[in-house]
Amino acid sequence: HKLTLCSKLCFAIGGAPKEVAASATAFFLQIYLLDVAQINPFQASMVLFIGKAWGAVTDPIVGFFITKTRWTKIGRLMPWMVGCSPFLVVSYFYLWFVPPFVSTGRFIWYLGFYCLYQTLITCFHVPYSALTMFLSTDQKERDSATAYRMTMEVFGTLVGAAIQGPDSGQRAHSALPASQRDDGLLLLHACPLSLLQKEVYMIAAGVIGGVFLICTLVMFLGVRERDGESLSGLKIEETDTAFGYVRFLLYTDDVSHSCLIVCAYVNLTKTRHMFAQVSAVISIPVWQWFLQKFGKKTAAFCGITWIMPFTLMLVFIPNVVVAYVVAVSSGLSVAASLLLPWSMLPDVVDDFRLANPYCKGHEAIFYSFYVFFTKFAAGISLGVSTLCLEFAGYNTGACKQPAPVVYTLKLLIGAAPVAFIVTGLMILLLYPISEDVRLRNRLCLDELR
Repeated sequence: HKLTLCSKLCFAIGGAPKEVAASATAFFLQIYLLDVAQINPFQASMVLFIGKAWGAVTDPIVGFFITKTRWTKIGRLMPWMVGCSPFLVVSYFYLWFVPPFVSTGRFIWYLGFYCLYQTLITCFHVPYSALTMFLSTDQKERDSATAYRMTMEVFGTLVGAAIQGPDSGQRAHSALPASQRDDGLLLLHACPLSLLQKEVYMIAAGVIGGVFLICTLVMFLGVRERDGESLSGLKIEETDTAFGYVRFLLYTDDVSHSCLIVCAYVNLTKTRHMFAQVSAVISIPVWQWFLQKFGKKTAAFCGITWIMPFTLMLVFIPNVVVAYVVAVSSGLSVAASLLLPWSMLPDVVDDFRLANPYCKGHEAIFYSFYVFFTKFAAGISLGVSTLCLEFAGYNTGACKQPAPVVYTLKLLIGAAPVAFIVTGLMILLLYPISEDVRLRNRLCLDELR
């Protein structure tokens, strides 16, 4: 089943709003909770930690319930995405709304809506990810659709950062009369500024919610879910292929997180992030061509190792120009780490189908556990890096940090990523699905169909 360009674009557009919302919450929710909602730092940390942990727990649960879903006129997966979208938009909007009560009441408000948002985004993301397997039986067509999807998702992170608020405070500040913009007068007019910030964040949340609904509608109208095997009961045994693949995913998330640490270290977060994301958007089609030409394992090796010399360069040559070079280079590597795992996962599912021909309806389980382990790796890497800085004596808000902090940062952006990269390469060597195996699996599946 060949996919049309329109189908691929509609499928890719459907995944963009999730990244728009994820980018906005990842970069600006903590700032919003502290500066606008004005809950204390401990409560803000608990909201983010519990919410992310809850989101990770719901992934396999949602995947299990999807396997029990029966086929409908619009498919098995599409009802989940279409049904949860309106409620997802409402929960996202109220996540950026300041309730009239204060203190503990606000903490409960944001904790509840953040957990609800994480649950609903899981109900959207897991079936959307698994939809790749129901677009076509052709591996090349699925890989092509994945490339379109990754391009739109990286573009969505840029849109989310632009809409939700890297300059929300500046927009609120510029909305004040010119006579009130002086630094001294701003202290006297802090209350109006706070009100303007609240309105700006709410408007941005409403815009993102509208984008989410429009993109979901485009996907619903432009994508046809192919009827695959019946979704009966499932008992997945952990095979070497699936297990090695999951371990490989843990590595890729660590690379992405190390790039964020570098951004914070050189104090170029917004600009450098933009350079990295633009570089990733441009390079995804290149990596798609590369994997088709030389194979996925070769492309993974090249994409993984690409960032290593540039990361070490930033450690030993702490220069602004070098930081921008690393930004562009990290974008190339991040593009590979985004595209290749998602392109390899359908191959893992096909391999499992052949090894377990009587296990049906397992696609959502694989994709839900992929998302779970990715979130788990992100939480572990974030927690470990934060604890390392805490033990080193990091002073929040200080212009100059102690020598142990500088040394720790160099380890986090240099030695740690390189160590994980080498580990990832060793694991990738054990990945059993070569291009010959992929071709054999495709022929065997064609015979079974």
